[in-house]
Amino acid sequence: MASYQGVITLTPEEREELTRWSKSRTLPAGDVFKARLILALADGKSYSAVEAELNTSRPTIARWRARFEAARIEGLEGQYRGSRPRKASPAVQARVLRKTQQKPADGSTHWSCRKMAAAVGVSPATVHRIWAKAGLKPHRLDRYMASNDPAFEEKAADIIALYMDPPQHAAVFCVDEKTAIQALDRLDPVLPLSPGRAEKHGFEYYRHGTLSLYAALDVKTGKVHGKTARRHTSADFIGFLADIVERNPAGKEIHIVLDNLSAHKTQAVQEFLDRNPQVRFHFTPTYSSWLNQVEIWFAKIERDVIARGVFTSVADLSRKLMKYIRAYAKTARPFSWNYTDVRRRIVTK
Repeated sequence: MASYQGVITLTPEEREELTRWSKSRTLPAGDVFKARLILALADGKSYSAVEAELNTSRPTIARWRARFEAARIEGLEGQYRGSRPRKASPAVQARVLRKTQQKPADGSTHWSCRKMAAAVGVSPATVHRIWAKAGLKPHRLDRYMASNDPAFEEKAADIIALYMDPPQHAAVFCVDEKTAIQALDRLDPVLPLSPGRAEKHGFEYYRHGTLSLYAALDVKTGKVHGKTARRHTSADFIGFLADIVERNPAGKEIHIVLDNLSAHKTQAVQEFLDRNPQVRFHFTPTYSSWLNQVEIWFAKIERDVIARGVFTSVADLSRKLMKYIRAYAKTARPFSWNYTDVRRRIVTK
């Protein structure tokens, strides 16, 4: 055994390579261990010291020392390469891809790995690899809404300009209504959150009624002015617009981004605009409510208050909505509006 406890001599290149192995965070743990073992022996450490340092055994030390002395660094590489994964032929891959873009013959809407494997005569794992390589995900479904507004580019560019470069000394508000919010009360007690258990709501509920929430998002500050109403009429909308005007200095230019709801285009609304020439409407293109920033805030209040809320009455629903709006104002920040894909820019003609 004494002959095996002599110092291993390394060339500078071998020491550099083994040192790189020993410090790697990406190599297999076994390679890191073998590199540290050989470096320890090269530094003159005894078998006992290496045993304690690397938490290994003397036979293991002797085995890897012998392999290193026989073949140097190549001797540290694993001798068992494992079985190579079977690959589907190009013809099979093409057949899977072609059938994936067709409907299954059993009337279902899309393919699964097992269903495709049975149809083509390969394993589900092979189908999964082919789909992954081609970027196909038959189980996924994305929905879209295409605007048919002939003036889409012009309207979109006008609204985005208000967000990114608003007129000086003017106020910009995004206005919309969230209608038919239900005041739902649970018939069974709510079981509170506890360790290992999510909050639980009973399946049955009682509907006390509905109300609408009018909201105006100040693009500059991110704060929201809100108002609830039992009805959703043009008169309610005009009353909300009057509140916005009153909250701003007299004569200050006010730009309002809103959708094409019929209640926004009545004769009464036009008369209000005639009486308040400082107010200008900017309508979003048809089927393009995503351009209205207040929709982002509506999604927040839906998650935070409405979706899991328990309301004993319509008045209770109104109080909780307004409480949230007041609390939101204390930490409100404007939304950062930018392009996420420069290939889809809005170009005015």
